[in-house]
Amino acid sequence: MAKTKKKYRIKKLAVFEAFIILLLLAGLIWVLFFRGGGVFDKKEPEAEPVLADITADIPQETQVLTTVVTTQAPTEEKMYSEYHSDDMPESKLKTENFVTRNGYSFYTENGKVTSIAGIDISEFQGDIDWDMVKAAGIDFAMIRVGCRTYGTGEIVMDTRFGENLEAADKAGLKTGVYFFSQAISEDEAIEEAYTVLNAIAPYNISYPVVFDWELVEEDNARTDYVSAEDLADYSMVFCECIKAAGYTPMIYQNKGTVIYRLDIPKLKDYDFWLAEYADKPTYRYDYQMWQYTGDGVVPGVKTPVDLNISFKDYNSNFNTD
Repeated sequence: MAKTKKKYRIKKLAVFEAFIILLLLAGLIWVLFFRGGGVFDKKEPEAEPVLADITADIPQETQVLTTVVTTQAPTEEKMYSEYHSDDMPESKLKTENFVTRNGYSFYTENGKVTSIAGIDISEFQGDIDWDMVKAAGIDFAMIRVGCRTYGTGEIVMDTRFGENLEAADKAGLKTGVYFFSQAISEDEAIEEAYTVLNAIAPYNISYPVVFDWELVEEDNARTDYVSAEDLADYSMVFCECIKAAGYTPMIYQNKGTVIYRLDIPKLKDYDFWLAEYADKPTYRYDYQMWQYTGDGVVPGVKTPVDLNISFKDYNSNFNTD
């Protein structure tokens, strides 16, 4: 009787274990074949997300903003709104009055040329026949006094500035000067101004004395991280030193730097020399001189030379003794 009960219990346990195994197998089959799509099915790779997919559920007005931010650089108008203001004087020059003849640009009013033709030069132009330059119709020359190096910050004088000033003046050209700045502080800008003032004291300067601070694009420079506000301050202190000495201060800049790297409203009281290489300038604010090419050809100059026109006739009695 005891053996019979024992066999019965063993048989009952075996049936229970078999039932548990069947449940486990059923669960495994359901997971693999029904929920997972089959163990032998290949899962297709997911496609890379694209901008259209990412923005599909974004409201339309938000999608437009997202597209602009991810695909376009800041517009020129946006940069103007950041660094320019409504009280900046607008240029009164009319685009249709600019004309080009034989590689030279002019500004005309009522059919007559009212602009003044000029060049800017440095020691890199070599020997210049200034009489030929004057005979070619060039009336003024902007001559480099020197520069500050963009690496070490050393001030270096132009080796020909003195002879160029004397020879240009003797040939009958009006002369101004510029200094290529790489200042990174107000003290350096002041140092540059006094360097220029000391250098030009013996000469007859009738056109502006120019602060020419430029970005260095081909190499790393000590000026790479100068802010728009600081650059405006350096320009201002240079110009104030020049003005206090009795000369006409001016700021030279290309259009791109003005838009992106210069707080120009601070400088609206100073004359401006615009560099924009084009058939007609597009800069919207006031400027007194325009450099329109760096590849000009002028008799008497052996190398390509920057060509300019001035819309203002700068006449003075500075240093005429």
